Amino acid sequence: MQFPGAQAPARDHDLLIGGVRIAVHEWGDEQASPLFLVHGGFDFARTYDEFAPRMASAGWRVIAWDQRGHGDSEHAALYGWDADIRDAIGVMSHFTSAPAPVVGHSKGGALMIQLADAQPFRFSHLINLDGLPSKRPMSDIAEHERTRMMSSDIAGWLDHRRTTHSSERKSGTLDDLAQRRAKMNPRLPIEWLRYLVTVGARHDDDGWRWKLDPSMRFGGFGPWRPEWTATRLPGLGMPFLGLLAGQQEPMGWGTVPNQIEPLLPTGGRLEVMHELGHFVHIEQPALIAEMVLDFLERGR
Repeated sequence: MQFPGAQAPARDHDLLIGGVRIAVHEWGDEQASPLFLVHGGFDFARTYDEFAPRMASAGWRVIAWDQRGHGDSEHAALYGWDADIRDAIGVMSHFTSAPAPVVGHSKGGALMIQLADAQPFRFSHLINLDGLPSKRPMSDIAEHERTRMMSSDIAGWLDHRRTTHSSERKSGTLDDLAQRRAKMNPRLPIEWLRYLVTVGARHDDDGWRWKLDPSMRFGGFGPWRPEWTATRLPGLGMPFLGLLAGQQEPMGWGTVPNQIEPLLPTGGRLEVMHELGHFVHIEQPALIAEMVLDFLERGR
């Protein structure tokens, strides 16, 4: 199935990172400077099929990967925030040892904030597409109580993993899956949702089913809180651009400008896209690509 403006990657290949096969997709000239795209949770790299070619047309070698358990990457025994960061390091290190621009959407944007804080030498610029968590107050609890809560979180995840490790996602027609995704992406046109089914799901004998590991659930393995990422923002040293969706959606973070503005790094920019929902790069790929390219050219 075709969708106006969407282009399949020019190259697809796999990398073995920490024993897990990670699917990598590329657009643009192999000799050009790399630019990395990081997708959100419960998503896949091919959601950039319209945005990525625009960046490639501007002269970048655009590289995106499916996070473990997502898209065409291998399903893993366990998942977690730190595992996704390690996989990102493996992909980025494979292509370059020099700083490169990175664009992250939703969970991918938050992941990259933490990686940029830990390893800033990898980033020339960081662009966050509606992946800015708010700094919510953390309750002041005793250390032994915090440890008990972490143990409970981990035990609950392991119980979930045991009961779902051999499960399969529910099959359906192409339109069935498009309509299911529409509940989480209410502002996206049905034509685009149908296209996403053809690149993010597989066609089995009994119908289409999403490639996402059925054991995957929000939160992953082990504790993570949005405010832990938010506190990393002020110390980032690379040029930073945050694009915040103005229209709230089920998959969005619910962050509002006054929550994040005090946390921006020195010189960082926040642009509120008042008319757009969480998937800003899909709703208005030309506009978002223009803003990102302008930011990269200006360097601030």
